[in-house]
Amino acid sequence: MPSVTLSGRAFLRLSGKDAETFLQALITTDLPSLPEGEIRPGALLTPQGKIFFDFLIRRDGPDAFLLETTEDQRDALLKRLTMYKLRAAVDLAVVEGSDATVTWDDAEADVARDARFAKAGLDVSRRPGAGGSDDPALYDTLRIGAGLAEAGRDYPLSDAFPHDVLLDLNGGLSFRKGCYVGQEVVSRMQHRGTARRRPVIVTGESALPAGGAELMAGGKPVGTLGSVSGKYGLAIVRIDRAADAMNAGTPITADGIAVTVALPGWTGLAFPEEASEVPAQ
Repeated sequence: MPSVTLSGRAFLRLSGKDAETFLQALITTDLPSLPEGEIRPGALLTPQGKIFFDFLIRRDGPDAFLLETTEDQRDALLKRLTMYKLRAAVDLAVVEGSDATVTWDDAEADVARDARFAKAGLDVSRRPGAGGSDDPALYDTLRIGAGLAEAGRDYPLSDAFPHDVLLDLNGGLSFRKGCYVGQEVVSRMQHRGTARRRPVIVTGESALPAGGAELMAGGKPVGTLGSVSGKYGLAIVRIDRAADAMNAGTPITADGIAVTVALPGWTGLAFPEEASEVPAQ
């Protein structure tokens, strides 16, 4: 049962009788359907529909929610939420601590489960605070294998749409809730099927270069490498361009290293057969 401590994490607690309605009108996650003991991904978007802040959210008692984000996002996220608060009966507070413990393979009992991994068929629990004794790099390997991208590691904030990082498939984006910031744009992408960027699992013939290296095919960029663990990594790619390369037998490389790319199996997504096609949502 691997258990690791992740540093550089940050927690915000929102409580009060208006906490759920306040967040429901702002973020991508559907909160009425969020049960106790489940952690879902979420985002606060720009009006243009791109991810402004990302986080994990869980219930934390009656009329309260706990948001886990990164230390470098915490203060700006708190400021943004405070700006939207107006007269809502909501208290916002920073929770002390900058660690999170993640456990998997017979994960901890009575600890909230991470729904992102559950979608991939993995039992992963997560709680605030230190407590893991294994190498944190094991978590990167697990996350890469599941195809789960993280802001700052795999994509820059304010540059990716929720579809680009699978929020539409891993429980972090609802198309049935009411309006929220950026909702019109992402709904239009969903209904028109125009999502062309997706995370892929990259496998190299040898150890991959560091994150940030471009994936190239026929002299043209396909995507950018993010998290790396030995021969394996994550990249967010234009799946139509990757499909063109694969269909033509054109090698895809990262700093000259030949690689293969695969969409995470749990998503049900496939590379388009024609460059003009977009995968069904």
